[in-house]
Amino acid sequence: MIITRNLEFQMGSKEEKLPYAASNFPYIASQAELDYYREPFVPWHWHKAIELFFIESGQLTYCTPNKTMIFPAGSAGMVNSNVLHMTKFQAGKEKNIQLLHIFDPQLIGGSCGSLMEEKYVMPIITASWLEIIGLYPDNPIQAGIIDLIYQTFQLSEDEFGYEINIREALSRIWIQLLKLLSPNLQETTQLANGLTDKIKLMMIYIHEHFSEKISIGQLAASAFLSERECYRVFQTCLHMTPVEYMKSFRLQMACQMLADGQKPITEIGYACGFGNASYFGKNFRRFTGYTPMEYRRKWQNRNKT
Repeated sequence: MIITRNLEFQMGSKEEKLPYAASNFPYIASQAELDYYREPFVPWHWHKAIELFFIESGQLTYCTPNKTMIFPAGSAGMVNSNVLHMTKFQAGKEKNIQLLHIFDPQLIGGSCGSLMEEKYVMPIITASWLEIIGLYPDNPIQAGIIDLIYQTFQLSEDEFGYEINIREALSRIWIQLLKLLSPNLQETTQLANGLTDKIKLMMIYIHEHFSEKISIGQLAASAFLSERECYRVFQTCLHMTPVEYMKSFRLQMACQMLADGQKPITEIGYACGFGNASYFGKNFRRFTGYTPMEYRRKWQNRNKT
């Protein structure tokens, strides 16, 4: 199991970069120590892989375009393939620790077009309304699935046959999830078809041009939308305006540059699309609670320990 204390993304995107140990075995077990993340949230992102998780301690709030769910310690859940999501957590007496299975659906479905994929995997990953599933221990059926998820983290990577054992364990969990969800798998999504594809196109445009001045017209054009539709898609999917998302992303990039490099603070402000040092400093402090210099000292000192 790898320890993660930050997320990496594909270049120019918010698709998460997943460090599979082997490309021919698309699976990761990780322990996310969220209190080490630079902000008290994991920003909006997506990945083809299934995210199956257990909350070991603390509490997480997951947001998707259509849902917000709270996961206290002892609960578990699943984020579906290619679903936009973010998580928030609060620092407290108890550490925020999350155990995750991240795996490509092909791991349990087999080759593309196989009976296994068609019968057992596709009904879940093609259900566009099914963004996230919550599993809570006060429900006996869900408690049984939570136990299966937790027990799977106890498998040893050094044990002979580990890969087969993991695939078998994840398949058992998947069957239980399919049984749990089967009564609702014919539901239709409330989100218009293709809406998440539109928001991803606009997010990618922002990620590639965040250092430049971006007009709403340019942003809307990147997804072949009108400006009015652009505003609607952002509100529907991310629950914020395009301008709010742009500012948030620019400040996230500033945090990364301050923590990881030695560029002058004024230069970082301009590189992240802020017109002057005063405006950058005011927005940065509002976003993080620190001045840019205080933030740099905090994280660069922490990275040395």
